[in-house]
Amino acid sequence: MNFLQPIGRVFLAFLATVGRLSIFTIDGVSHCFRPPFYFRIIGRQMVEIGYFSLPVVGLTAIFAGMVLALQSYTGFARFSAEGAIANVVVLSITRELGPVLAGLMVAGRIGAAMAAELGTMRVTEQIDALTTLSTNPMKYLVAPRLIAGFTMMPFLVLVADVIGVFGGYIVSVYKLGFNPSIYLQNTWDFLEAHDVISGLVKAAVFGFIVTLMGCYHGYNSKGGAQGVGAATTNAVVSASILILSFDYILTEIFFAN
Repeated sequence: MNFLQPIGRVFLAFLATVGRLSIFTIDGVSHCFRPPFYFRIIGRQMVEIGYFSLPVVGLTAIFAGMVLALQSYTGFARFSAEGAIANVVVLSITRELGPVLAGLMVAGRIGAAMAAELGTMRVTEQIDALTTLSTNPMKYLVAPRLIAGFTMMPFLVLVADVIGVFGGYIVSVYKLGFNPSIYLQNTWDFLEAHDVISGLVKAAVFGFIVTLMGCYHGYNSKGGAQGVGAATTNAVVSASILILSFDYILTEIFFAN
């Protein structure tokens, strides 16, 4: 039965990790609703997550929209259905590509930064110093980041939706020769509030996941500089996997019927 020991060891380690993450999540979320609130830190994190992530999210969105329009034309031209390109672009961007790509970009930028920052604070005993000074590290370090990630990601995705649709418009009008007014009219007629709202709900969930993974791995890092590097890598990888997993779950919830 020795061959079962590695399997059991991995399974028990997985359960232990899930338990620690669940306790960390409950503790962090509970501090988001209990005073005192550090509004200055929350504002600084909002600026860091929202404003300074705009360039990378905007570039990703506009090229995604341009590529989507170009590839859609290549496929639809075989069936003489070029008129559906505007519909496909706006639907794909608002429902899927906007939230997912923005989430992945923010995970690579913000999740890694949070894990590295908190990990450095952990290995240099700054988090222990906060406890010594009667400051709750969860409330001071984790809760502001969770609030900022949850609230700012929908705004980022809303901007990404507009920029992505504009990228599809540029390619369709100036490269493929579409009529600008007809393309915009098709986009507006096909767009529904449900599509945009579902994307913004996904964005809020993804923002919470990114900040949670960054805070969790950084807060629990150990082993010096090597541990900080491992925490940064684990934060980005776990956040990316959870974003794609929850994307399917939320899509099933919103569009199953």
